[in-house]
Order: sequence, then structure tokens, then C-alpha cells
Amino acid sequence: MEGSPLFLRRTEAAQYVRERWGAPCSAKWLAKLAVVGGGPQFRKIGRFPVYTRTDLDAWIEAKISAPRRSTSAKI
Repeated sequence: MEGSPLFLRRTEAAQYVRERWGAPCSAKWLAKLAVVGGGPQFRKIGRFPVYTRTDLDAWIEAKISAPRRSTSAKI
């Protein structure tokens, strides 16, 4: 990803999660998670929250469950 910005704004971060992982994600959802918790780590440049791809990848990987054969299987 040479030439890509190191930090992504929320809209770009949500797009990255959708395109790379196929997971539903929106800028509004990331904003909500920044307030209530449970979202990816972020930093601020001035008043703008920004995300790294590494932090987004770690966050979404932690959300993915182990493989299952049934919806009723307990882990």
C-alpha cells in the first residue's frame, strides 16, 4: 500500500473495513463506537479522529468468531 496515507478518516476507515473484510461498517457507527466503546483504536489530528489500517485489522479480527458447523453450537 505504498503511497497510501498512514491515517484514514472515519469515512475512509469504514470503506476500508467494508472492502478488505466484507464487514458492514459506516462512519456513523465508528463515531458511535468512539463514544460508547468497543470500536477500533483511533487517534486525533487536530479535531479529526483518524485510524490506522493496523488498528482496524486488529479490531475486526477480534470480532470474527471461530468456525462453526451449526448456529446452535456453543464454544
